[in-house]
Amino acid sequence: MTPKLRKALKTLGSMKLTILCLSFLIVLVVLCTLDQVQLGTYGAVKRDIRSFFIFWTPHPGLKIPIFPGGALIGLILLLNLIISHVTLLRASPKKSGIWLTHLGLIVLVLGEFATGMFSHETHMAIEEGSSINYTEDTRRLELAIVETSLPDYNEVYSVPQSAVSKNGTTIEHPAWPFTLAVQRYYPNAGLSMTQGAGVTNAGIGAKAALEPLAESASDDNPNQPAGIIEITGQNQMLGTWLISTLIQEPQIFNVNGRTFTLALRPARHYLPFTIKLKDFRHDVYPGTDIPKNFSSLIKLLDPDHAQERDVLIYMNHPLRYRGLSFYQSSFGKNDTLSIFQVVKNPGRWLPYISFAMMTIGLIIQFLL
Repeated sequence: MTPKLRKALKTLGSMKLTILCLSFLIVLVVLCTLDQVQLGTYGAVKRDIRSFFIFWTPHPGLKIPIFPGGALIGLILLLNLIISHVTLLRASPKKSGIWLTHLGLIVLVLGEFATGMFSHETHMAIEEGSSINYTEDTRRLELAIVETSLPDYNEVYSVPQSAVSKNGTTIEHPAWPFTLAVQRYYPNAGLSMTQGAGVTNAGIGAKAALEPLAESASDDNPNQPAGIIEITGQNQMLGTWLISTLIQEPQIFNVNGRTFTLALRPARHYLPFTIKLKDFRHDVYPGTDIPKNFSSLIKLLDPDHAQERDVLIYMNHPLRYRGLSFYQSSFGKNDTLSIFQVVKNPGRWLPYISFAMMTIGLIIQFLL
């Protein structure tokens, strides 16, 4: 090993670097907490914790890194732990407790990387007596084009938000007898009914007014994107249409004897099984309006795995099935609607493994 490499490894594995990384993390937690006011929880975590650098943007298109992000600090801390573990600790029975504790710390950092890179959170809203086989991503949208004139099933085409949000984009599909052209997209807009001419000449937009709004970062007041698209058939103009997350029902149009619906909605992720909500309970303490418990009795239906069973989901007791965790999240419609938070996190067991390793390591070290 050359002297320069030995010096570099000594620096990367030093306790000073560990303390520096931990100090940066403390500052980062404070910055992320303050950023939640402007960016919301998800935006602040994405900007400060899940990134390699925090950027300052003095002008559009110009990004200047001004502080290390959580991903970079975590990577340096991981290298620091591994190098100090290998170079500073000798392999001997007397050091086994310290070895195991350090390995537990390494697994903990790897668990955070796995969560940040591979975890995915969606929601499922289901009414009593209804069955659903999909979840919705409230942070991503899709323009759903559904052909409803087929005799045996509906054909669903999903256009990602990235395509719909670009003004001037033309969207085509070989199975469509029409094309879509995005005339205007609004990241946040309000709608209202009008007695005069609407914002478009077809669909709901012919009776609606649109008001562009400033983008919101609040988790309690999410953005309501909207857009104006033009639909052109093979030999005819089908007019301009308004799409918005505020429009509850899909809009219908016909082309060459075929019927389609149009809706801007949260992106759907279809499941290989079905969940039916049998009963939702909202219990309160006697004589008060203070919530005591929220619970949902569901029926899990999965013919491929011969599953047909009832499951009770309640606070801190999720349903875990096929890599997904269903948590009781919220409710609505006079206690007839249950909302589940659905989390896919391949690294969810790593923090538990890390905690066990560090606990056993410390016990061994104290005993020795």
